[in-house]
Amino acid sequence: MKRTNIEIKARCNDHEVVRKILISGNAEFKGIDHQIDSYFKVNSGRLKLREGNIENALIHYNREDKDEPKESDVLLYKTSKNSLLKELLTKALDKLITIDKEREIYFIGNVKFHLDKVKELGKFIEIEAIGKGDEDKSALLQQCKFYLNLFGISKDDLIPFSYSDMLIEKQITLSN
Repeated sequence: MKRTNIEIKARCNDHEVVRKILISGNAEFKGIDHQIDSYFKVNSGRLKLREGNIENALIHYNREDKDEPKESDVLLYKTSKNSLLKELLTKALDKLITIDKEREIYFIGNVKFHLDKVKELGKFIEIEAIGKGDEDKSALLQQCKFYLNLFGISKDDLIPFSYSDMLIEKQITLSN
């Protein structure tokens, strides 16, 4: 499935405040998922295998690293839990890093919200306005900006990088 997202990632030390806003806005709670994301070295973009209790997928995406709402071109292939795909990818490609997180998943319409607790990195929120084809990207951007304001997320809290980049940087810093 190919789709375009406009998304943000931000530090969020108070998930309870965001959770209350989501619930008051009649967000649909999908559950809490323990996810292991295995990132692999590829020529372009990022490739990760997500293994969870709710979400399982092979995901390739291209996204600019900037600390504002950004466009992601996503190819997502739904997989089944405990498939041989991880073994196959690990034998065929070099594994880059593994991210271990607990993720609360909510939806309001086409907007997906993640309240993440990422091992070794901390607490975050992700907002994804998900397009379904030739949807107006400016409308998706406006949705992201609306929720940034609603949750009171400051520009200083926005994060331009993926969790994989952040953990790699942390490991490099600790080893020096």
